[in-house]
Amino acid sequence: MAVPQPVSVEEAYAFCRGIAHRYGANFSVGFRFLPRVKRRAVYAAYAACRWADDIADEVAGLCTNVLTRLDEWQAELDRCYAGTPSHPITLALADALQRFSIPRSAFIALIDGCRQDMVKTRYESFDELLHYCDLVASSISDISLAIFGYSGEAALAHGRSLSTALQLTNVTRDIGDDLDRDRIYLPLEDLRRFGVTESELFARRESDRMRKLIEFQIDRAEGYFRDAEPLLRELSADARFPTLLMGGIYATVLGRLRRDPLVVLRRRVSLSKREKLLVVARRIFSPHFV
Repeated sequence: MAVPQPVSVEEAYAFCRGIAHRYGANFSVGFRFLPRVKRRAVYAAYAACRWADDIADEVAGLCTNVLTRLDEWQAELDRCYAGTPSHPITLALADALQRFSIPRSAFIALIDGCRQDMVKTRYESFDELLHYCDLVASSISDISLAIFGYSGEAALAHGRSLSTALQLTNVTRDIGDDLDRDRIYLPLEDLRRFGVTESELFARRESDRMRKLIEFQIDRAEGYFRDAEPLLRELSADARFPTLLMGGIYATVLGRLRRDPLVVLRRRVSLSKREKLLVVARRIFSPHFV
């Protein structure tokens, strides 16, 4: 998106909202149900994270150029926390920081995860992948909980289970897209377990072994969704339904993948507006992620 300059705080929030609605379609369904002050803060935080993601994923050129851009974005976040933002996103975030104690360390962790994407394209074990999830997903949980509000420390662990479930859903859904970037986030130990080679994955060869590999990833993600269920009663009341919807949207994507696991080799699965409305309706009567 083109960066407007100069901007007012209201224009800065509008810029962040545009990023969330354009690039975070699954998340933004839940965002809309937050009270205004929390919704605006979430838009600003999401945009700050998305900006780093886009630098890592979309900037053409050498790895060193991307790392330089990430360093520049971290420096801008430092200026934001120092009260001297110079970008529309950090202008909105600085305003949100007057109301919410969002940890700077969470943004830094996410940027470190983006840096890791520049130098690491394979994960030997699930433990390695979990460390990556801590950087790029648990960091988002820490940011979100600071805005949503919660009753006790247990919410932090349950929030990280939810963020891990969301990230593992992304890993499974985006297998094909990641192959285009020469990235494999599926643990290599899992490939060996099911007898799938890297060459078969890159050839997008559909087989019973490949299907079982992907079904295993789906099962694992659903397990984290179940572990996250207690989070809903630990959140501030006005953040429970929005969080339920965000998890429900991703769990519904996971359900779509379960019906045809090999679809991830052919295309990226997404939900239509009608399907998202059904998620909203169903979660009113059945307040569970899965």
